[in-house]
Amino acid sequence: MAKQDYIFRYLTIIKKIRRSGETTYKEINAYIKKESEFLDRPFSISPRTFMRDLNEIRMLFKIDIRYDFSKGVYYIAEDQHSDLNNRMLESIETINSLRMVSDVTQYMFFEKRKAHGTHHFYGLIHAIKNRVVIRLVHQKYDTDEPRERLAEPYALKESRGRWYLLARDRNDRRVKTFGLDRILDFQTTPNRFNYPVDLDVNAMFRYCFGVINLEDSNPEEIVLSFEPEQGKYIKSYPIHESQTILADNDRELRVRLTLFITHDLIMELLSYGTHVKVISPSGLMTALRKIYLGAAAQYEL
Repeated sequence: MAKQDYIFRYLTIIKKIRRSGETTYKEINAYIKKESEFLDRPFSISPRTFMRDLNEIRMLFKIDIRYDFSKGVYYIAEDQHSDLNNRMLESIETINSLRMVSDVTQYMFFEKRKAHGTHHFYGLIHAIKNRVVIRLVHQKYDTDEPRERLAEPYALKESRGRWYLLARDRNDRRVKTFGLDRILDFQTTPNRFNYPVDLDVNAMFRYCFGVINLEDSNPEEIVLSFEPEQGKYIKSYPIHESQTILADNDRELRVRLTLFITHDLIMELLSYGTHVKVISPSGLMTALRKIYLGAAAQYEL
């Protein structure tokens, strides 16, 4: 059996259990047979192969699929690495799909606008993992000259298709975010650092939209009203994990968010144009109104 078939089986088993929550071996096998028709060589697997696949899935993807003897079903145990696993599975499934045809350019059209800096991934992850101080050359968009910094790299964070390095600047001892697309160069140094025991990256960005963290402020409760059609998109792709629905009818989708009010959030709201209305807080309403009035003035309206 081709290696492609092994990966296909692993992905299909995970997909079936995730969608069903709980499912039997018979249902999984039937799903594999149906999905494998896309490969033009439908197949099923034996119980012995299935058990071997579960072990491989556990080793490769750190996804623990268990059997409930009382119900006779398989389920996925609590996944502590769900974000990483989801992204990894998406990437592998995409690659697997691309291999199904000889010329994918006939069927798939890729975004030509791409962020830069991902070539730094390997070196930065090595430095983060091994607690190595790095010397980086970084250039902000609002300055002409790049600056050299000594930094303690803590983590990589994604935001809106771009990647950022979370690191402590050894000059002022502040934890900052550096866009990977603005890192011109970096080198590891012989020096090591101790990872701060009280650093919780998830908690740091819990109320952030993007990577701007207003650590000296408090997050605010934001209520937004979307037109019904735009509301469908907002429900399928929430603005933030704190999003909760307050009203959903033929007049509006009204949601509540708990966030810091930052430039990134304001830019996101502006992208919805007249399809969104800020109900509260008043400060955010005033900020958007000022921007819209300024834009109208540019066109002498």
